[in-house]
Amino acid sequence: MTFTRFTLDRSTPSLWRVTFDHPPINLIDPVLIGELGELLADIERNEEPAVVVFDSADPDYFLAHYDVAADPGLVDSLPAGPTGFHPWVDILVRVSRLPAVTISAIRGRARGAGSEFVLATDIRFASRERAVLGQFEVGFGTVPGGGPASRLPGLVGRGRTLEILLGGEDFNGDLAERYGYVNRAIPDDEFDDFVTRFARRVSTFERQALADIKHFVDAISLPADEGFPPQMEAFWKAVARPALQARVGRAFEDGLQQRSDVELHLGEYVGRLSTENP
Repeated sequence: MTFTRFTLDRSTPSLWRVTFDHPPINLIDPVLIGELGELLADIERNEEPAVVVFDSADPDYFLAHYDVAADPGLVDSLPAGPTGFHPWVDILVRVSRLPAVTISAIRGRARGAGSEFVLATDIRFASRERAVLGQFEVGFGTVPGGGPASRLPGLVGRGRTLEILLGGEDFNGDLAERYGYVNRAIPDDEFDDFVTRFARRVSTFERQALADIKHFVDAISLPADEGFPPQMEAFWKAVARPALQARVGRAFEDGLQQRSDVELHLGEYVGRLSTENP
């Protein structure tokens, strides 16, 4: 398979590495969603990979967020996934239920749908100095569509979930670790070695044992799949509101989806935006 939004290193049969590489800021667009669907289908039918690591070629952006300028019809036209859910929700549910262990190696920004993606993976390691996570959607007047309201409570608790989703602020590596948003924050100069060592160690264990452990943990820890589609429906309803469209238009004028101060400091920006455009 040839991918355009990421590279796939499968030189080690039991350990695969997916590196997002979609300039300028690793946006999640219809092409990326379609390619992730192809990748997941390969992992689901392949008995070799025990561990899949997701990382980024861009040290500033892991996955920036959903491409809000993309034509929704392009996503809707993608082949239906096995869950039958919206294509992005389908990707997230399948990632969380893969027999292989999934690890997000977060260096750079993982906000909005980028945060939703890492929350769907089994283990999240963050660069202490370079990782930034957050769900900024409330600042534009909508709800996150990919299910963090379902995934975060089991990780950080109810109060901190509400703080993350209602505050719309950025969380650096240290705070994300303290809250349980990520497993661990590692100094950036040690980050690659740590992730590689851990992933290689786990990949040497018997794949069936890993899958069995995941099965039992998933049975008591993963939220019900049926809770995700209503969140995506609420997101698209909000997108149609004039107030949200006005805020998004203003944000594009200010540098949204470009390598800009807006994207670097999106949590701060949406706080100002909601005040200026009530």
